Amino acid sequence: MKVLAFAASNSKTSINKQLATYAASLVKGAEVEVLDLNDYEMPIFSIDRENESGQPGLAQDFLEKIASCDALIISFAEHNGFYSAAYKNIFDWCSRIQPKIFQGKPTLLMATSPGGRGGATVLATALASMPRFAADIRASLSVPSFGENFDVEKGCLSNEDLNQQLLAAVELLV
Repeated sequence: MKVLAFAASNSKTSINKQLATYAASLVKGAEVEVLDLNDYEMPIFSIDRENESGQPGLAQDFLEKIASCDALIISFAEHNGFYSAAYKNIFDWCSRIQPKIFQGKPTLLMATSPGGRGGATVLATALASMPRFAADIRASLSVPSFGENFDVEKGCLSNEDLNQQLLAAVELLV
């Protein structure tokens, strides 16, 4: 089984990337690829830009990564209650090529933040919208207070209750 994991963030120190990487490591026997959205930086989407220059090759590359996997793990950064601009831009470009971006792949959605809501607002948005784009959402998890619940040195959840919830979510993914 090939698992593709990424944080919907372009932060080089993304806590969501740490969470997605850890979650992917829990999929037994999986080949894991962790993407960095910085490798898919494109001009800001606009219909005028698309008409003038066409679609960036990086958008097709991103879609090919999704096509090549058996399951997705995505952890969303919350920027003022919404998706990060980096993720939304990739999403917008990709949707022009393939409206069913997530291609029916089994998907685990997560979010985390330093605060007590753990990215719950952006996670709710993703849960409501991603099925329209062919995400087969199997489970979701919000991890509040990242600094208190994740051991950065060990690269894992330190909160046993949250860790058990994540293990159960990963089981639903496969």
